[in-house]
Amino acid sequence: MYTILDCYTDEPSGLGVPPYIGTYPRYLAGALSILGKEIAYITIDDLRYPKKSKLKTDIATYNKTNQDIRKIISNTKKLIVVAGIHTSGKYLSAIPATLKEIIRIIKPFKFRKILTGPAASVYGSGIHGGKFSEKVDLSVFDEINENYLGINDYNKIRRYSIEGAFIVKNNPRYPNCIVEIETSRGCPRKVGCSFCTESLRKFEKRNINDIINEVKALSDQGIKYFRLGKQSDFFARNKNEIEKLLRSIKEDVSPDVLHIDNINPSSVTENKVKIVTKYCTPGNVAALGVESFDKNVIEQNNLNSDPDITMNVIEIINKFGSIRGDNGMPLFLPGINILFGLKGETKETHKINMRYLKEILNRKLLLRRINIRQVVLYPYTKLYETTKTKFLRKNRKYYWKWRNEIRHSIDLPMLKNLCPKGTILRNVLTEIHNGNTTFCRQIGTYPLIIGIKEKLPLNQFINIEVTDHMLRSLVGRKI
Repeated sequence: MYTILDCYTDEPSGLGVPPYIGTYPRYLAGALSILGKEIAYITIDDLRYPKKSKLKTDIATYNKTNQDIRKIISNTKKLIVVAGIHTSGKYLSAIPATLKEIIRIIKPFKFRKILTGPAASVYGSGIHGGKFSEKVDLSVFDEINENYLGINDYNKIRRYSIEGAFIVKNNPRYPNCIVEIETSRGCPRKVGCSFCTESLRKFEKRNINDIINEVKALSDQGIKYFRLGKQSDFFARNKNEIEKLLRSIKEDVSPDVLHIDNINPSSVTENKVKIVTKYCTPGNVAALGVESFDKNVIEQNNLNSDPDITMNVIEIINKFGSIRGDNGMPLFLPGINILFGLKGETKETHKINMRYLKEILNRKLLLRRINIRQVVLYPYTKLYETTKTKFLRKNRKYYWKWRNEIRHSIDLPMLKNLCPKGTILRNVLTEIHNGNTTFCRQIGTYPLIIGIKEKLPLNQFINIEVTDHMLRSLVGRKI
């Protein structure tokens, strides 16, 4: 038996942390199925020891597959470990595994072990912002191969993605999971951002018909939620290609959720935005890799947008996407990333960032979210080869202060504008408990977390009314 161990992945261009199902386990299942192998799919949660608590959901084991794990392990001949975090974040109901944890857990097993996914790349894996990627002894693995069985080859993925669609039924979140669909690889810019691993890969667009066929195959397996998210810039295609892709998915599959993810601000046009609002479902977000509004930092790190372009794009997306949809959320909004630790960063950088963020707020433009993190340093990136941790170390004492100012001065009033008290949000899924509070969210790209002050049954869809606001989340009541 070949056992796929999903330890969850998070890259600049793709997410595979529950409730997302990433690309790698599905491609591997397809490749092994074509080879006629017996396949098992388990998660890292299946191999962790649970923490017993009646008050708080144990998110380290929340995504167990509820199989006979001892039997699967005893019948395993090869263990294929899918792992790797290149974009560290916080997760509501899952904990991606570090390489250190994975090695400790699988070391006693006697069968052959293969490491694949982002962690098998030359960049490694790093789950904590502001640090280097993990430095660990990988000798426990018999093979380390980012492209194991050709899972990075679009000619092979054409078939793998369809043949491996069945594996989604083994996922512990099925059918209330969202599937990440790959549309391109690498970065369309000739020279990318100083910190990013995606820009070091060859840029390659996936055939549109292959993407549509994969979505159809997943729909046949009962999947209703899709994000065209595994790419550095969804708008790298022309408007005709984008319309063909989105129209075909909507007409052929009619998904409950059809969202996108990353967009380069420089490639945004009104026509492309209108196409997204026409065919995608409400609650959609364009994650704009802004990183900084400081022109000095932008220049020294070759970032993909200047402040004028970014402000114009935020206005364009709001113009067509701020209309509220039937699930209670606007159709399509921008989200921006702010990154600490870049080359050239000074105390003035934060003041510049705040000036532009306040302008967005004062102009009544909406942002779905501001993602703030410290850069992770990966080998072979320009930042790694030049300044390394120089600016992280120089300004680390300011980061929490800077972050808290953004959270209080921008995030909170922005959230009140986005979802005022009394807003009704529909199709909200209850996910975890913390004491007598139930935390829930809609299924989609960057959904808002909602706390309800009662202990509700989990994994059920409800409608809620917004009653209050936290810094980045909502308080609501079930209606």
